[in-house]
Amino acid sequence: MEVTLLAYTPAPLKVIYTAARTCYSARSPAEIWADEVPEEKMEDLVNRLIQQGHHSVLEHVSFTLGIAGISRSCLAQLTRHRVGIAFSVQSQRYVRLDRPTFVTPPSLGLDGEQRARFEAAMAEAWQVYNELISAGVAPEDARFVLPNAATCNLVLTVNIRELIHICELRLCPRAQWEIHQLFLKVTAEVVKVAPFLKRHLVPKCLRMGYCDEPESCGIMPHWRELQAQGRLPNPVSRLQDNG
Repeated sequence: MEVTLLAYTPAPLKVIYTAARTCYSARSPAEIWADEVPEEKMEDLVNRLIQQGHHSVLEHVSFTLGIAGISRSCLAQLTRHRVGIAFSVQSQRYVRLDRPTFVTPPSLGLDGEQRARFEAAMAEAWQVYNELISAGVAPEDARFVLPNAATCNLVLTVNIRELIHICELRLCPRAQWEIHQLFLKVTAEVVKVAPFLKRHLVPKCLRMGYCDEPESCGIMPHWRELQAQGRLPNPVSRLQDNG
């Protein structure tokens, strides 16, 4: 898996700062933009905006990333995020996949019977795929034999508001391992150019102070535990017991 930051909104911190100040100022955005504002002051404002839930201003900044070598299984999870995000994905219809390229779950280990069976299944799938194409079957139909493990490449563009939301879910240690790894790499790329986001691209439990998943990984106490101790933060009403 490779993740590369391709492009991003220039001066992301100042863009958010200007958008926020525009909401409460009689001055024009251009006048606010021209101000010489210390980075620490802008960062302090942006941090407070995020903490207070004033997230619309975050939508003005986006990041475009090139992603290579994730599985179709991971892609299916990734594309469940639909707001504030865009995808351009390598087509199995127009790109012929001559050789096996697939993701192997780490639970299969480096060798052993299960690993061997998995790799044999991958080899057979590609053999049938190539045989079908050689027999005149269109690639768009031959691809039906390819597995969820088959890799793909894509370009992803996401704004900060949606990126924070995705990281709240996918950086949870209980998230599926591949998409968890993907967003560890995404955040590593993003904070290179927007270090002020490091504190915000985290699992949601670090923001809330407790876990609201069916089970806790141990980073934060589960909400049931806090409830039993009479220490559950408000508002309580939004919590759902999915256990």
